[in-house]
Amino acid sequence: MAAIYDFKVKDRAGNETELSEYQGKVLLIVNTATGCGFTPHYDPLEAMYKELRDRGFEILDFPCNQFANQAAGSDEEIHSFCTMKFGTEFPQFAKIDVNGENAHPLFAYLASEKPFEGFGKGIKNAALNKFAAMNNKSFGEKAYIKWNFTKFLVNRKGEVVARFEPTVDMKEVRSAVITELEK
Repeated sequence: MAAIYDFKVKDRAGNETELSEYQGKVLLIVNTATGCGFTPHYDPLEAMYKELRDRGFEILDFPCNQFANQAAGSDEEIHSFCTMKFGTEFPQFAKIDVNGENAHPLFAYLASEKPFEGFGKGIKNAALNKFAAMNNKSFGEKAYIKWNFTKFLVNRKGEVVARFEPTVDMKEVRSAVITELEK
């Protein structure tokens, strides 16, 4: 069985990075997009990173263009956008697929550890559910991630302890991260 530290990913320059480099840290692994309605999540993510990174916290950002082509730029264009508009300093990796035949194994693993349980209640969430279902129809059973800014929380032991859909309030995400850091 795979463990989070067994995976390798590519950085923006195409160099292989082993997730074992993050062993012993609390991780928040996020698939992102620069043209998404949830892109403002970068602000609270960066604020959380600046506040908590000295306590052993890392955010790993994986741009993905599989949701309505909302991350259409190159890796460098995406990085420039994020650093200039949101001042992001956390690690951003090469753009990847999180669904389908070419889904990165990391995201297939994360989703198998914490499967999708819904976007929550309310009109906006119902609308997103409908849109996501249409978008992900072509991925079938390999539609691991339902939309941009899905976040996975990994504890210091490398265990996936929580999944947060983009509709979850960032205050709830922050609270869960702090709880893990205090363990």
